[in-house]
Amino acid sequence: MNKTVDTAARTAWGEARGEGPHGMQAVLNVIGNRAAQPGWWGHDIASVCTAPAQFSCWNKQDPNRTLLLHVAHTNAQFQQAYALASQLCSQTLSDLTGGADHYYDWRGVKPEWVQNKFFTKTIGHHAFYRIGLKG
Repeated sequence: MNKTVDTAARTAWGEARGEGPHGMQAVLNVIGNRAAQPGWWGHDIASVCTAPAQFSCWNKQDPNRTLLLHVAHTNAQFQQAYALASQLCSQTLSDLTGGADHYYDWRGVKPEWVQNKFFTKTIGHHAFYRIGLKG
């Protein structure tokens, strides 16, 4: 088992398992786009996934955290997430998000950070954004 792939897969599964493979891939795209722009949100895939307050599934109070820490590798959705995360780590995962480095569940309250980001697209229940107008 590759720890980086596992961390990315758990993040995608924890954030978007209800969105299916495309939703999990889109979350992985955000992780990859952030890792490609090292900064306050991390400097590689694993640190981007686990940076404080970046992906709510890793927050101690989030019920998804316990689930993602204990999901079995035999779980079909997790297997999909793991396969997609493997592609991310081998740089063969296509970007469905148009270069997005942020997203939120549009069914909830629109976060303040949206005001200075460029909307790229909606995939499932997530609205995707990126910094700046150029990809």
